[in-house]
Amino acid sequence: MIKRITIKAYQVGLVFENRKLIAVLEEGKFWIWGNKEVMIYEMKSSFVAPVELNILLQNETLASLLDIVEIADNEIALYFVNGIFKEVLTTGRYAFWKGYMDHTFIKADTSKVHITEQIAINMLENPKVRVYIRKFHVANFEKGLLFVNGAFVKELASGTYYFWNNTISVEIKNVDIRKQQMEISGQELLTKDKATLRINFFASYTVTDVVKALVNNKDFEKQLYVTMQLALRAFVSVYTLDELLSKKDTIAEVILEETTTKIADLGLQVFAVGIRDVILPGDMKEIMNQVLVAEKKAQANSIMRREETASTRSLLNTAKLMEENEMLWKLKEMEYVEKIADRIGEITISGSGNIIGQLKEIFVK
Repeated sequence: MIKRITIKAYQVGLVFENRKLIAVLEEGKFWIWGNKEVMIYEMKSSFVAPVELNILLQNETLASLLDIVEIADNEIALYFVNGIFKEVLTTGRYAFWKGYMDHTFIKADTSKVHITEQIAINMLENPKVRVYIRKFHVANFEKGLLFVNGAFVKELASGTYYFWNNTISVEIKNVDIRKQQMEISGQELLTKDKATLRINFFASYTVTDVVKALVNNKDFEKQLYVTMQLALRAFVSVYTLDELLSKKDTIAEVILEETTTKIADLGLQVFAVGIRDVILPGDMKEIMNQVLVAEKKAQANSIMRREETASTRSLLNTAKLMEENEMLWKLKEMEYVEKIADRIGEITISGSGNIIGQLKEIFVK
């Protein structure tokens, strides 16, 4: 049996006899004798071996026409054709025809944590590659802490971080480093004189040491809350209600000073603290209102007494001046006559005697 085979440019023919490779045919025309099988391959695609590849590569001609890539169990390879990414190669042995296209590969060891290979960011975001990648993001107002298998590794600045997706546990804990505010609302406290009151308190803080805040301490926000709460309770307990109300403006400064060291151990810095409200119970409000009313009445009485004293003193001074000055006396007489005339239609006074005396006689009758 004779067959005529034509191998075109960028084609390769493999001649098999009893499944054994006996010849490799390149471009040209060939006569094939006997019961042999010829398989023709296009060199623009990868080579898929019809039998075990290791056996075929024993043929030196075929081996010289192929690029062989071996991918270990813990590896992947990014496969590029003429510089354009095509696919991800996993564990196995791959053969590609030489010459027709440029085949390039980036092999990567996925058994480690960090991606040390020179792989562009856009490749890491490719859907075919993303399944092998773990991605974490730290915002520009955050800092991150990297933990590998539960152990703290390092502090991370803002940015996007990529790690291989494998059996190693990788975690990034983010901490907001912006200025924040904590509210301590409705704290029922007892003063030195056993008066009960409620205080709404606030503290403005920021995280300055993320390692202290997350690694050395657990739930730093809860610890800050308890620290401020205990300091507030201790301050209130040493003063009576009246003393406390008089010192309301200084509470914040004292509490901030007393808690500075403990807060620094939490990796925090408190910028400001303050009291929003001091709330008294109903019966205490009523008592305070009564005290306030009494104080205001006493102030009003005091003011009235001062005014009466001033008025009496003024009358005394006027009388002394009139006694010493006859003209001032006459002017005062005329002032009273004018005031009386405003209210009475007609008054008849005879002679040039004492006007005040005559008016007195008129009103006494």
